[in-house]
Amino acid sequence: QEQLVESGGGLVQAGGSLRLSCAASGRPIEAYAMGWFRQAPGKEREWVASINWSGSNTYYTDAVKGRFTISRDDAKNTIYLQMNSLKPEDTAVYYCAFKLHSGDYYSARYYGYWGQGTQVTVSS
Repeated sequence: QEQLVESGGGLVQAGGSLRLSCAASGRPIEAYAMGWFRQAPGKEREWVASINWSGSNTYYTDAVKGRFTISRDDAKNTIYLQMNSLKPEDTAVYYCAFKLHSGDYYSARYYGYWGQGTQVTVSS
């Protein structure tokens, strides 16, 4: 059974850094694009970043460009999200998912096997 487990979240001051991990089991991540999304209280889930199957292309929402970096290690069946210069507005639960269908990278409907999420809280 496919499973994704996110980790690495926590409480950090504005300007700080965190590195999120997303470990997959039950299905190899190789050959799949993968993505990170986040959901803040009272808001809809929003796309954060994606990486294509080979790792040669990465995509980011404008709000995190230049601050976040998505990467993958297929040997460890894990993807990462390095988050620098964190802001209070980055506070959310962060989720990873497999991109299972062709379509826009930023659309959650093309993703599946969502993890349970990891909380990131940035204090001002």
